[in-house]
Amino acid sequence: MKGIHNGIHNPSVGGKRMTLKVGIVGTGWFSKVHADLLAEMDDVRLQAVCGSSKAKGEDMARPYNAAGYGDITEMLDAEKLDAVYICVPPQSHGAIERSLIKRDIPFFIEKPLSMTTEIPASLLQDIKEHNLLTSVGYHFRYQENIKRLKETLRGDKVGMIMGQWMGGMPGVAWWRDQKQSGGQFTEQTTHIVDLVRYLAGEVKEVYGMFGNRIMHEQHEGVSVADVGTVSLKLENGIIANISNTCVLPDEVGSVGLSFYNDRGLLDWNPDRLLEVRSGNSTEFENTGNPYLVESEAFLHAVRTGDRSRILCDYEDGYKTLKVTCAAYDSAQSGLPVKF
Repeated sequence: MKGIHNGIHNPSVGGKRMTLKVGIVGTGWFSKVHADLLAEMDDVRLQAVCGSSKAKGEDMARPYNAAGYGDITEMLDAEKLDAVYICVPPQSHGAIERSLIKRDIPFFIEKPLSMTTEIPASLLQDIKEHNLLTSVGYHFRYQENIKRLKETLRGDKVGMIMGQWMGGMPGVAWWRDQKQSGGQFTEQTTHIVDLVRYLAGEVKEVYGMFGNRIMHEQHEGVSVADVGTVSLKLENGIIANISNTCVLPDEVGSVGLSFYNDRGLLDWNPDRLLEVRSGNSTEFENTGNPYLVESEAFLHAVRTGDRSRILCDYEDGYKTLKVTCAAYDSAQSGLPVKF
């Protein structure tokens, strides 16, 4: 292996922790979520922001007293960064990651890794060759209720899983274009697919059906499906079905995951976990901020080399992407896709 990176970019010196210098690529809503969290952390400094233009980079960087850039190479040449957060649309991946891999800079990347598997497959090989530290923003894995659910499921033999991501269509133009976003199942519902993998096991067969019912008649440039359902067969025999739609009004929607077996029902949504056993039900409200927990896990690894708190690295995130992309391949062919 060349360019081995052990994850220790900025170790303690003389018993005192050094300040980690962090960059962000992207200037959208998620970039600001991460920037605000980084700004509140001890021994962490948001050093630089790279936008699709220098003006956008500078506009976002200004409130954090960071430097703004419009080109990733320019930012990396000018700044000595210990880690970088990548928060860009699915179609913008590739060159950003390659620039970081070349310099052995650890990165945190928001999902999905791309709109297809081609670029991530190539990047994954380079990441492995460099043994580069990575983390993917599947933040639900860091919820206390998901931890509780994972522990509970260890004692269960799950029969079936039902998941859903029912909501409206985001207003950004790229999201509505299948070639740019990869569609709702890859861009949004990927969170539910990822939780199925994380909680129940790997997928071995995918069968997808998608349709265009409403949104293409209401908005221009809509090529993504607005309804869909996907059946999954897991390696351990569990059957799962995940449905999504983006036709709903903004004030209507539901996101969740339900596990069924002979002991009862385990029903999760982002706000709470419901356990129903033999007629008795217990509800656990969600507490804490999973976005903060995932960042703390990543930055701990950057500082110490200890990757044990990272719950999803690039390779793991790639496995989720393969499932979501297989759903579209299946829908186009009319046949199941087997791994």
